[in-house]
Amino acid sequence: QLVESGGGLVQAGGSLRLSCAASGRSISSYAMKWFRQAPGKERVFVAAINWSGRSTYYVDSVKGRFTISRDNDKNTVYLQMNSLKPEDTAVYYCAASDAYGATTTADVGFWGQGTQVTVSS
Repeated sequence: QLVESGGGLVQAGGSLRLSCAASGRSISSYAMKWFRQAPGKERVFVAAINWSGRSTYYVDSVKGRFTISRDNDKNTVYLQMNSLKPEDTAVYYCAASDAYGATTTADVGFWGQGTQVTVSS
């Protein structure tokens, strides 16, 4: 089970740190990803980190503002979000995948329940 936390309401330009804690199973062998889903839109890829934490990549719209990281000892993944914009408003989901290089939802093994991030202008 994956449980996200850290979402909330923030003004444009502010920061939030999302956490995704796994319970019942180790995620240390999985690539971990963050997706987001805005109202009325499809769930889309945001960021990924490989099993060791040594490799990451991002969707262009968040590069330089978001940072994904993980602590395998704590079985937890993070998403640090800085310089937030209203267009970042969405429900954010963490996901475990065997396919590090894939950005589609079809390649996700299991999901968290999501956490709402709202950025006001």
